Amino acid sequence: MLLQLAIRDFAVVRTAELEFGPGLTVISGETGAGKSLLVDALGFLSGQRADSGMVRHGADRAELVASFSLEDAPAARDWLRAQEMDDEGVDDEGVEGVDGAGGECQLRRILRADGGSRAWINGRPATLVQLGEFSALLVEIHGQHEHQALLSRPAQLALLDDFGGHAGLLADVGNTAGTWQALVRERERLSRQGNVADRVALLEHQLAELAREALAPGQIAELLADHRRQAHAADLVEATGTALQHLGGGETPGVAVLLQQAHGALARAGEHEPRLDEVAAMLDAAAIQVDEAQALLDRIRDDLDLDPARFEELDRRMARIHDLARKHRVPAEALAERRDGIEAELSELRSTSDRLADLDAEIAAAASAWQIAAAKLGDARRAAAAELGRRTSTLIGELGMGGGRFEVSLEPIAALRPDPQGAERAEFLVSANAGQPPRALRKVASGGELSRISLAIEVAALGHDLVPTMVFDEVDSGIGGAVAEIVGQKLRALGARRQVLCVTHLPQVAAQGHAHYRVSKAPVDGVTQSAVDVLDGTARTEELARMLGGVKVSREARAAAKRLLENGKMESGNR
Repeated sequence: MLLQLAIRDFAVVRTAELEFGPGLTVISGETGAGKSLLVDALGFLSGQRADSGMVRHGADRAELVASFSLEDAPAARDWLRAQEMDDEGVDDEGVEGVDGAGGECQLRRILRADGGSRAWINGRPATLVQLGEFSALLVEIHGQHEHQALLSRPAQLALLDDFGGHAGLLADVGNTAGTWQALVRERERLSRQGNVADRVALLEHQLAELAREALAPGQIAELLADHRRQAHAADLVEATGTALQHLGGGETPGVAVLLQQAHGALARAGEHEPRLDEVAAMLDAAAIQVDEAQALLDRIRDDLDLDPARFEELDRRMARIHDLARKHRVPAEALAERRDGIEAELSELRSTSDRLADLDAEIAAAASAWQIAAAKLGDARRAAAAELGRRTSTLIGELGMGGGRFEVSLEPIAALRPDPQGAERAEFLVSANAGQPPRALRKVASGGELSRISLAIEVAALGHDLVPTMVFDEVDSGIGGAVAEIVGQKLRALGARRQVLCVTHLPQVAAQGHAHYRVSKAPVDGVTQSAVDVLDGTARTEELARMLGGVKVSREARAAAKRLLENGKMESGNR
């Protein structure tokens, strides 16, 4: 329930602080005084896009703050907990929020003259999306032109579903339709591949070619090394033989013999020069290295195999690998990865036909599931349509259209595919007078009739959701007299279940309010400003008399105003 609304520098309102209670609160005022500004303020606090033109002329920014009680809004409390905004916060301007866990919350928004906008929930920064989501759980605004939206068939179906509480059934229909659509898209994607037999044959041939070769990177490196050795085997034999001769000696002394001779010469002279011992140790180490080099050269020479047939085989294998690398346009070292990729593609293609068969069965099952869900939703819609028609027809009669009838026609749609909105569409039909056939609401010509019919629909459909506060902005336009008094009674009765705020120009409606605010305007320092005052006793009677009699309030108007107030209290007591 809305507890407080504070407005500063918003449109022509310099400052206003209003407190609200349960029941029906009416807001009146002269034409142009700014009665709807309170509704506009709640609209901006509900996430509407910022309009710098709403900042009062000469001010840098407009500020709007609303406080709500959450005792009758469990969904709002759950939302705050989910968003971690249920504790008291402090915004970046030092303004404290309200402790959401304690049963209250605060919405705050600033509109700057340069077009910027910022918002907070419980003192914590919030996006417009968050503001819209949260405020939708707290307040529901019905504008004076809302009946125009009721002319749209999608809006009519949405209203019927809201009235019937079909959110769960509608979600089931949407989910099954979404499943069906996803499966159809997958089938279309697979079908676009066409006949995969040729592709499978090609890939199988390529895989067989690759499978005949050892393609692991280590195996290819070893093959390259073997090929190089065979290609240069003769040179290697000659080089190792020459090196062994130089190391071991032939007709002339080799390195090993020379090292031994040098070591012997130094050993004899070492006793006279200690540093020669260090040189002798170096020669010993060199001799060891030479011995190891000779041993390794012997093994290498023994391993060298001058085998022309072996070389030809290695050469053929290398040629095949290079041909495969060129064919697949990858380096030789990447052929193994290419082979694995072909295997994966083959596996997918081989399963395509099986998957297509499975998809056909799954698509049929999804369509069947949608039909079951849509049938349940259709049954619920027909029951809700009958109830909404009965309630609205009763209200139409009470609103001065005796003999009028309201129906909700549900027409099946010839859908070729499961529709997320169900298997039918709604059309609101109205007969304004007895004996006339019902016609589509969008074809009703009279603006007054349309206003009354739309109000009857709204009153019949409202109060079934969990939103605790409902706001009406001159939805009673186009009516008057006894009908206006009935409208006021209906709104007051609705206030027994929900908090209702109503901007009205009708004294018959205003007299039904549990509380009454008046919006007035006056020039202040040459600038027009609006003010909001709470009315009680004589002030309220005077306002009702003004609404009845115009600028000059007569004694008769005051008497009529008193009767309206007394009748309102009497009607309330009777109920």
